[in-house]
Amino acid sequence: MAGGATEGRDSGHAPVRRKVGLAVVRGDSMRPTLAPGDRLLVAWGARVRPGRVVVARFADGTVVVKRAVERRDGGWWLRGDNPAAGVDSRHRGAVADDDVWAVARARVWPRPRLL
Repeated sequence: MAGGATEGRDSGHAPVRRKVGLAVVRGDSMRPTLAPGDRLLVAWGARVRPGRVVVARFADGTVVVKRAVERRDGGWWLRGDNPAAGVDSRHRGAVADDDVWAVARARVWPRPRLL
């Protein structure tokens, strides 16, 4: 899954809403900022702002790590940092506010740094 993430789940349906947690980057869509396997510290339910890296779910159920570009009618426009890789709002449209689950605060592994 390009730019995807994993997180705690409740019966495989919705994410478990914890205040903070971890997400794992999958795929190359967020290069050079993030690489596959990077672990992110995320704040579940945090306020989304343009330019922030977020964990979200597209309408088809795909969970992704993408950059929130802007708020549009119908939700957030999400893009990968590497436009040649992965799928983002150019392909799937805006993501509803309720489907933007978390905001990434920092990469904790393998090279810790704030995002």
